[in-house]
Amino acid sequence: MPEKDVVSWNSMISGCGLLGFWDYGLEVFKEMQNFGVRPSNFTFSILTTFVSCASQGKEIHGNMIRNGFGLSDLVTCNSLIDMYGKLGLVQYAFSVFSSMEEVDVVSWNSLILVCCKSGSQDLALRHFDQMRLAGYSPDEFTVTNVIVAYTHLRNLYKGKQIFALCVKFGFISNSIVSSALIDLFSKCNILEVSVQLFEEMEHWDSVLCNSMISSYARHGSHDDALLLFVLAMRKDCRPTEFTLSSVLSCISVLSVEQGHHVHSLVIKSGFESESIVASSLVNMYAKIGLSDSAMQIFSEIHVKDLISWNTLIMGLAHNGRVVETLKLFKELLKEGPAPDRITLTGVLLACRCGAFVDVGMSIFSSMEEQFGVTPCGEHYASVVDLLLHTGKLKEAFDTLEAMPFEPSFLAWESLFLATATFADLNFTERVASKMIELKPQSSLPYLVLNRAYEMRGRWEGMIRVKKAMKHRLKKIVECSWIGIKNHVFMFEADQLQHEGGKDLYLILELLTWDLEEKGYSHVKHEIEGAEWSNS
Repeated sequence: MPEKDVVSWNSMISGCGLLGFWDYGLEVFKEMQNFGVRPSNFTFSILTTFVSCASQGKEIHGNMIRNGFGLSDLVTCNSLIDMYGKLGLVQYAFSVFSSMEEVDVVSWNSLILVCCKSGSQDLALRHFDQMRLAGYSPDEFTVTNVIVAYTHLRNLYKGKQIFALCVKFGFISNSIVSSALIDLFSKCNILEVSVQLFEEMEHWDSVLCNSMISSYARHGSHDDALLLFVLAMRKDCRPTEFTLSSVLSCISVLSVEQGHHVHSLVIKSGFESESIVASSLVNMYAKIGLSDSAMQIFSEIHVKDLISWNTLIMGLAHNGRVVETLKLFKELLKEGPAPDRITLTGVLLACRCGAFVDVGMSIFSSMEEQFGVTPCGEHYASVVDLLLHTGKLKEAFDTLEAMPFEPSFLAWESLFLATATFADLNFTERVASKMIELKPQSSLPYLVLNRAYEMRGRWEGMIRVKKAMKHRLKKIVECSWIGIKNHVFMFEADQLQHEGGKDLYLILELLTWDLEEKGYSHVKHEIEGAEWSNS
């Protein structure tokens, strides 16, 4: 170009940013200054999005002042607040805000967002109150940030108030606001309100569907999450990496085929290199028992963060791949980030599965000194379980007594199951009482205590336990699932009429006869008196 004005230079700088060439964009800005072209406030607004460190940010701030863009220019000041917030320099952001000659809603929004990102939710909410007292009316961005703050605080009471404010101002139709509200109610454990809010939305988009799918997944409503994902795809709502991560978390051993379909979609959508998706794939394959597939995906991750390492370590440990778990842990210590409490939980679990007492105790005893991780309840539970499974009862008792805090339910459970049949009955009763106190709805202490009374002929104790179970526990019907192609059949323990009815039990009878002929022992099931349904 024979003549380049500020608009031309801004376009060039902006183009560098859009293509991800931020450092080159800063070089173009320096070249612009060498040509004697004075930057505009739009130039600095672009540049503040390029900075990656505090020194760059401060340099651009100084350049603004030298070029006459002081605290009276709203655009540049708002950009500065946002920039310092992204750099984690909260005090600098507050300093710019408090020195501004004039502020607007964007200024308040930027400041509230800075507080939220720094983890100061209470401070963000105080500034929201100050904003309203100063006479500024909130917009969609304001209420979204405030909803996120209440979500982090799990403050349902205040969350309902901001919900009412959104209704009053007509913000509910905004999908970003609605998705934040869905997330709020879901994380405050009232999923039904999230579902109602979602169903009242006229139009779906990726943000809204992702929030609802994540909410379903968080509450264990996996079938609903998968169904919504299919419906969203039919409505041409393109999934994000967060959507796919939530969907992958819903895949179980009964829906392996669906897992393969979602994996194919991940590749088709180009998200296989995203760390959150890759870790979710590793977790999915480990959860359904395909450890080799999980290790293959892990090996293809270019930049492995601690989440991906932990996911595979826990997955291998749960699948009993002890040697591979310990080998992976050694690789992590050599080339990966520093392990955390989750890493060490997985390693101790692997030692328990493989009965590697010396290795497990060595890792446990050096956790704080070598890895900087203070042992917590799950670590003590794993060690107690490890010692008990190798017959080291005294060492397990000593470990529990040495705990610096009250043992968790898991720690008591391991000890309870190992000693209930032969330990002193008073001790068994004390441990059972402690477990019931920690987890009132668990049937385990009642069942084991009942067994202990039965073995000792304490019939009055058995009657007392059964009465307590009847009054304190909800009746839980046991069930099993069988996945055949795209359908999952559920069989409840107290259900006589199943889908398939008489035909199903006839096949079961044939299998029983076949086993008898081949010499297998079996337990005979009484099925003659059942009424059959052919539906």
